[in-house]
Formats: sequence, C-alpha cells, structure tokens
Amino acid sequence: MEYLCAHCNGQLTLDECVIFSVKTSSGKRGLISLHSEIGNYSVKKHPDFHFKEGDQLEFFCPICHKELASERHNNLAKVVMIDDQNNEFEVLFSKVAGEKSTFKIVGETMETYGDNSSQYIDFVNLSMNF
Repeated sequence: MEYLCAHCNGQLTLDECVIFSVKTSSGKRGLISLHSEIGNYSVKKHPDFHFKEGDQLEFFCPICHKELASERHNNLAKVVMIDDQNNEFEVLFSKVAGEKSTFKIVGETMETYGDNSSQYIDFVNLSMNF
C-alpha cells in the first residue's frame, strides 16, 4: 500500500509509516509519521515536537510542501492511497490531534474508521457525487 501527495503525487510512505510535515496552531513545525494501516492510529514524532490532544494541526507534503487540506471539511486532511491491486482511493483523516477519524473513498463507495468518524460523516456524504 502506497500513500501519495494529492498535489505532486510524491510518495509519502516509508516502511509502514506515512510521513508528514506538520505545523501546530502555535506555529511550531515538525515531522510526524502515522501508521499506514487505516484504523491504526499510532503516531511517531520527535520527543521535542510538542502538541496536545485536541490541537488543530496543519498537514503538509514533505516533498512539495503544499497543504494536504480536504475541501470536504476544515478538520480533515487528504492523501491518495494506492492498494496492492493498484486501485486508487481518496483517504481523509482528522487533523485534530488524538481524534480517530478516517475515510477511504472511491467513487460512490466510502469506508469509515475510528471512533470519531461520526462527527464528519454528514459533511463527507454531502460532498460526495452520488
């Protein structure tokens, strides 16, 4: 499974992690990695890069440096996922630290993951082209 920047198609996957450049609401910047398995919410970061649960983060491509914001909701980031069968999906995930919310979308089909997904489901459904 590969994750790509929605802007430059640069590969964001390294081993079993997806690498992002992140900016906190206080302006601090750092790199974080999220587990590549959808629904696994483990995060790795430098011990000196601090943010707390509930902080609004901005996610950027570490290659082209464009923001990975979703047009569907301000609290969601967007990347492209290519699975092992070479199928392409839009993956949206929460930019709020500690929030467990992920959407895997292809065409009119959507899979939801995480305990907090219900608060965004209506926004994602409304913006889908049915």
